[in-house]
Amino acid sequence: MPPHVSADRSAAQPPGRGPVDALITQTRRLKGDMDAVRPAAPGDQADPRGRWQRALYELARHQLDDLDAHLAQLRDGPPPAVRTASAAPAADRRESLLSRVGSAEWNLLTDEALWSEELCRILGRDPAAPALTLDELPSLVLEEDRPKLTSMVTGCLVDARPIDGEFRVVRPDGEPRTVHMMGEPVLDAEGGTASMWAVLRDVSQLRRSQRAVRESRDSLQRQRQRAQAEQQLAAELREAVLPSWRGPLNLPGGGDGSLDLAARRLPATTAGGDWYDALELPDGRTLLGVGDLTGQGPAVTSHTAMLLGALRGMAMAGTEPGQLLSWLNQLLDATVQPALAGALCCHYRPDTRTLTWAQAGHPAPLLFRAGTGRRLDAPQGVLLGAASRSVYGQAEETLEEGDVLLLHTESLSADRLLGLAPRLDGARTAQDCVRTVVEECGETGRDHDACVLVARVAR
Repeated sequence: MPPHVSADRSAAQPPGRGPVDALITQTRRLKGDMDAVRPAAPGDQADPRGRWQRALYELARHQLDDLDAHLAQLRDGPPPAVRTASAAPAADRRESLLSRVGSAEWNLLTDEALWSEELCRILGRDPAAPALTLDELPSLVLEEDRPKLTSMVTGCLVDARPIDGEFRVVRPDGEPRTVHMMGEPVLDAEGGTASMWAVLRDVSQLRRSQRAVRESRDSLQRQRQRAQAEQQLAAELREAVLPSWRGPLNLPGGGDGSLDLAARRLPATTAGGDWYDALELPDGRTLLGVGDLTGQGPAVTSHTAMLLGALRGMAMAGTEPGQLLSWLNQLLDATVQPALAGALCCHYRPDTRTLTWAQAGHPAPLLFRAGTGRRLDAPQGVLLGAASRSVYGQAEETLEEGDVLLLHTESLSADRLLGLAPRLDGARTAQDCVRTVVEECGETGRDHDACVLVARVAR
């Protein structure tokens, strides 16, 4: 297409090759840098975040490819005029990055239309055939987009407004394309519109990439919303399942050897399966327990509710800790959705200050006495649900007045807790001990839930 010249201004001079070559070099270097950080081949097609990342990469890569091609055209000058089919080499007929941009000019005085070969390729037209006039151009456009094209062309011819818009076409082979059209009127000496020129860019792949980014982003957003809803539901279920007390738990009885109890759940960004429990049993003993289930969400909370219900029921029936964990193991092993759980179960007899306990793949209780702390020696026991008919041993420990027994779940470091011995020794109540743990280990910003239960033997 010949360069257009308006009546009131001369044609702009193309930039020198040097600056354009520098821009091309920068663009290609950037493409190389992008290839170096290209997302790995998808391993999980159902991962919305991975699809979103790959779609964004492809979109950016397409835009850089287009920029590279456009700069090359700018450096090499306007494309040649349309050649006949016999004169066009076969290599020129292949689709390439350069074929995404074509040009056209429509002479309003002679009704002559001149298209570049690139535009013919984009619209699927034979370069040897006559170019379509402005009146014939809408025949290639989808019916719903024809009013948009008509409005752009009318505004350019009548009101001398520049053209900048998109429309969809259907090639003769039935393939749809999205075309972005930019153009201006060319004025004659009297200021009237003599012709109209335009550059048409095939943005089909770009729009597909943008659509993939939107769909992946929306899918990721929906997944996040579902995850947030599940976490909210799990948190509400867990609050209903776990004991509601946050301060000291006053058990009936009292007197020498009785326990001052307090517990706290340290929340995390996701709702897990950590739990605690304390219960006065009919024979005067006290049940103490903590544990955690693998996974997160409502399903884990449902398993927690089942486990706590069974734990309380068997404890009320007088089942000893080792046998209790053995039956809980069989219960989890028989569930439709198998789960793994760590658990610690203790019976405390206040008249003798005797602690009988068993564990299932869970950290042992920590005993603090006279300003020092230690782990209790753990009996045998594997995770609940890990192996059928597992046997769980029991251990006994005699406590003394003023002792502090601390039960915690896996995500709290035992070594860090043992370092609190001097501070716990100076605490007057179990609730003070829990506050100390919370101050040291934090109540927010955690990756995984944690629970702590403190039992302080009355003096």
